[in-house]
Amino acid sequence: MKVLIFYTRQFSYSPSEKNIDNAPDPGCAKSYNKCLLAFIQIEEADEEKGLRSREKKLANHLKWAARKNNTKKIVLHSFAHLSDSKASIDFTKQLFDDAQTRLENVDYEVAQTPFGYFLDLKIDAPGFSLARIWAEL
Repeated sequence: MKVLIFYTRQFSYSPSEKNIDNAPDPGCAKSYNKCLLAFIQIEEADEEKGLRSREKKLANHLKWAARKNNTKKIVLHSFAHLSDSKASIDFTKQLFDDAQTRLENVDYEVAQTPFGYFLDLKIDAPGFSLARIWAEL
């Protein structure tokens, strides 16, 4: 799993193009303030390690980054461009949903960008050390 995190002053998206045939309706554009934006790529090897192991690892990393940036808001964004390896669509979506539940259970506000869509993005990210974090989990 690869994760690229940006702390953002403001993040917004607008659904642009469907890239998974059976993806549900994406809804309308959304905007978030003072949140972590996590670009996440789930890899084929993650399926071998198991769903529980991976969602716990992801949630713990996001909680750490959120504490470092003094926020309780996290947006999960599936971004299949951090590696050549890709997990199945079903495994990836389930991992996102499970990580969201785990984080919400400890009082984080969590959202997901529409799964299965390319999005127009607007990101206002400040320039300080822990505002950008890359990790291989």
